[in-house]
Order: sequence, then structure tokens, then C-alpha cells
Amino acid sequence: MKYPSALPDHLSAIPFTVKEALDAGVGRDRLKIGGLVTPSRGIRMPSPSETQPSTQQLAHLARPHTLVTGLSAASHATAFLLWEFPGFLPGADRPGIHISRPDAVAIARRRSVVGHRGQFFPDEIVELGGVFVTSRTRTWLDIARRMSVDELTVVADHLLRRPRPEFEGRSAAHATRDELADMLDRHKGTPGIRKARLALDQARAGADSAPETRLRLALARRGFPGADVNVPVSLAGGAVRQPDLSYPEFRVAVEYDGEGHSDPAQVLKDISRDEDFAAADWILVRIGKTHMENDARAAVRKVRLALLARGWSPSE
Repeated sequence: MKYPSALPDHLSAIPFTVKEALDAGVGRDRLKIGGLVTPSRGIRMPSPSETQPSTQQLAHLARPHTLVTGLSAASHATAFLLWEFPGFLPGADRPGIHISRPDAVAIARRRSVVGHRGQFFPDEIVELGGVFVTSRTRTWLDIARRMSVDELTVVADHLLRRPRPEFEGRSAAHATRDELADMLDRHKGTPGIRKARLALDQARAGADSAPETRLRLALARRGFPGADVNVPVSLAGGAVRQPDLSYPEFRVAVEYDGEGHSDPAQVLKDISRDEDFAAADWILVRIGKTHMENDARAAVRKVRLALLARGWSPSE
């Protein structure tokens, strides 16, 4: 039995264009055998797995699609996943690479591609790991049509969030409020832009996670006073803590404890945190995943009871 010749190393495990293979000396007959599949014309790839591709695998798949389609970039749901945005985008898990092109050229029409057209400014297309993709701010606008206002706010908070350089290796936010506002001003009339404007009005720079944003929005909808978002609080004995949400006037703090808080080392840190708040006569409200179900009703009830205990009146 004659076995197919090996592909060059740089083409052996990732999707590639037929041109890239021919340029590397691979014969056309080799591209028809040996477990290769054709996701779209002009592209070959090893047989895909049945599982949802990782971000890196998606980037590998998107790259040749943008190469064989002139004047194009990965966009919409594909860009949402490549940028690893938080929030819920309906349909983001469906197959197909989303490709955008300028509105002066034809929409991309090929198998496994979801085509889009639009007006693009030069800074709205960037390179990410070798893939041309819509910028973070442009992607935020593009997904507005399919997302709820609150989920768009989750993404906006993510873009505005102040990073921790010691952990993330960057000191600047992914975007400023002015940059998001400018994106909206550039593309007036774009589908979803009204939702994006509402989301930007709700966005805050301090939230560290999607559940924190959803909790803040749920409390605001119920008429709770405005909370400080990740603002340091000076407590007794010189202790300084930075709760997810805080109401200094009422000495009430709120913490969302995600999955990482089950780690034994983190449990000890949380105990110390709780003791610091208690020593300073603050009420610390701890919220978990189950409290966020049913539009965060249980979380809202816990925070409400704490604020009422400290003299807050819903009429204020």
C-alpha cells in the first residue's frame, strides 16, 4: 500500500490555502488524499475534531479564509471568540467563519463562511496572531445587533476594565469610553447602535468579571443606590480592601465569589477578608453563582436586606 507523502511541518496540523501548499512544493494530487478535507474552495485542513474548537484552533481556521477572500477580515461572532470577549452572543457556537468585506466589493459567498459587508476605517482592521480581524471596538459594535443591552454592557465593561499589570502584562485598558463613543459616531445608523449607546451609558471601568457587571445592573434596575465599583475601602487597623461593589455611606460591601474561591488558599484569603470587614463594622454580602439565577433575584434580596439593616430606605 502506498502511503501519502508527509506534508511540510508548517502545514501538517493547521488549515492552509492551496496556494500555500503549492508554494511549499506540495503536489495537487497530494491535496486530494491523506485525510485532508476541504472546508471551502482553495482551503485544505486535517480532519477536524467533533469538539468546539479552541480559540487557537479557530484562529488557525479563520486565517486561510481571510487569505483566499480578498479585502476581508474575521468579524462578528468569529471576532467575538477570537478576542475572547465575555458575555452571551446568541449563535456564537454555530459553525461557520464570519468574514467582513468593505461595502464597495461583493459579500463573501463560499461554503463554511458567513459573509458581511460594511464601511471600515483603517484602524478597524487589525492583525491578531497572523489573522486579520476587526478591532475590539469595531467587533463590539458589530455584535450589538444580536446581543442584549446588558450583555453588550458586559463586553463594554471588559474593554474599559483597568488591568492589573503584575498579572496581565499590560497597563492600559483595551479601550477608552471616548474610543467606544467614537466608534458609535463613525457608524450612525448601524443595526444595533441604539442598544450599543444604552450599553455604553451603563458601562463602568471597574468591573473585573461578567457576573460582577450583571450583578451591578440587576441592583441598579431595582432602584438601589449607585455602588462604587472595585474602589479600595480603608477599614480598621489600617486594612484596605477592594470589594467588587461597595456602599460606603451604609458600610455595606458586596463580593461575587466565583469558582476560583473554592481553592483552599483562596478560602483562607476570603476568611481574612471577611474578618477585616467585620472588625470595621461593615456588612459583607457574599454572592455565588446560584444567587445570580432568575435575574439575580436571590442576590438582590441579600443586598437589599443588608442595606435596609443599615438604614437605607427604598424611597431615597
